[in-house]
Amino acid sequence: MTTEQMLHMSGIQLSPYIQAATLLIGKSREGGGNMFRHQLDTMAILIDYGYIDSVLLKASLVHDLIEDVPDLNHNILLSIDFESHAVYHLVQEVSRRQDETKANFLMRIRETGTQNAKILKVADRIANMISLGFVNNLDFVERYINETAEYMLPIAKDVSQYMTQELSDLIESRKKYLKGFRNQLETIKIIK
Repeated sequence: MTTEQMLHMSGIQLSPYIQAATLLIGKSREGGGNMFRHQLDTMAILIDYGYIDSVLLKASLVHDLIEDVPDLNHNILLSIDFESHAVYHLVQEVSRRQDETKANFLMRIRETGTQNAKILKVADRIANMISLGFVNNLDFVERYINETAEYMLPIAKDVSQYMTQELSDLIESRKKYLKGFRNQLETIKIIK
């Protein structure tokens, strides 16, 4: 990170957004991990790839609040600071609407999403793929990997070749893990 980037980062007030994200503490995720840490992981991925836009980083910290906190008082997000409205708009953009299928949601992001929405969604998916667990539901894992390949790789290609490469690598490694895990389960069944 350059000196200029470090100075820019030092002026971003993230703590109120981290505090808002604490509403996700204790909420588990179908793919593994917990929701609060996922917000921080998503922000870390953005910083790792050099994205230091304040609205993008703030939105990464609260990107799942609208979807995963049903009784959320939206005024909490809208009153945090001078960028709250832009952050809230970006979070809305990357939130799945009640009437959308997952495929339609991801196609909407790809076809009409702003660049920041695409960047945030790709960082979100990288974080999801990293923490993807295999124990609970192998069918979910397989669907998630396939969905990532079909819908998220094209979005990643619109964003960054480096993020695309990481996402491609994650897809391939998760496919191998899934195959190995299924083979182990079959071996256990044969032995019994």
